Amino acid sequence: MKKKIILFLMALLMLLGLSACGKQPPAKNRYEGQFLTLFDTVTRVVGYASSKEEFGEYVQKIHDELEIYHRLYDIYNDYEGVNNLKTINDNAGIAPVKVDRRIIDMLLIARDAYELSGGRMNVALGSVLRIWHEYREAGVNDPERAELPPMELLREAAKHTDISCMLIDEDAGTVFLTDPEMSLDVGAIAKGFAVERVAEYIMSEGFTDGLISVGGNIRAIGYKGNNRQPWTIGIESPESGGGDFIFTVELTDRSIVSSGDYMRYYTVNGKRYHHIIDPETLMPAEYFAALTVICEDSGMGDILSTTLFNMPFEQGLALVQSLPGTEAVWVFTDGNIKYSSGFEALLKK
Repeated sequence: MKKKIILFLMALLMLLGLSACGKQPPAKNRYEGQFLTLFDTVTRVVGYASSKEEFGEYVQKIHDELEIYHRLYDIYNDYEGVNNLKTINDNAGIAPVKVDRRIIDMLLIARDAYELSGGRMNVALGSVLRIWHEYREAGVNDPERAELPPMELLREAAKHTDISCMLIDEDAGTVFLTDPEMSLDVGAIAKGFAVERVAEYIMSEGFTDGLISVGGNIRAIGYKGNNRQPWTIGIESPESGGGDFIFTVELTDRSIVSSGDYMRYYTVNGKRYHHIIDPETLMPAEYFAALTVICEDSGMGDILSTTLFNMPFEQGLALVQSLPGTEAVWVFTDGNIKYSSGFEALLKK
């Protein structure tokens, strides 16, 4: 009798175990949230969670973590108790500045990116970019008086863009710009670097399926929906003003970063001048109207989108083809479109 009872209990446990294995996880609902205050753009979060409250907690954590990076990488504003990029620039030629490790990590990658890009992505270009920023802001505010910065002024500023003057002491945790006229501008890496780190953080907090979009940087996490489908993301046409897509791709755990001459610009004498400055000409690059990079890391996506925008197509294609898991789409100023060899495999079926 004891043996029969034991065998019956064992069979019952096995049955219960099989039943448990066969159960589907509880369905999650889709939610969306957004905020407007960070990195001078709109941040949108789409994802799946068990409840609105749970999703709201994830969005708040994403906001709070992004805000830390926003303050650290800000070149225009001071924050009490924070040594940021502006602090480093303000102390150029004066003294090393002790900074958060998240600044050092980003600048180390930026220094490597300078080599990878052949100097086309240079965070030490701040003195030149500041001039363009001032003229662009003035032109946007008063279009009738919009003008280009004098080339003599740009050339003088370009004398202070040597990235070797950016000294990083990892042991001391300091950054020092030895050229007093030099300044850092991390617009070509900071947002993507922050998005990637925040994505890693929120995944560790249990957010398994979602999209984080910060301006032109989109990071796909996991899958869409309870049937585990890839995320579908549209690549905008530069002529559409945000309404039409030239391609729709399917992504899982990857990043997509777009740059274009239609995103931040002003007009002088009927011609549009955008914000992506070619370090060689000191003028807005004129190879392409738009460019999109798809890769695993959003920070690398940021780096490559600027690099490729400042590089002839053949050179850019060779660079993309040399990087595993990386694809790109180029939209030329005449409307012609070209893309890397593995891009078609990502198109929505």
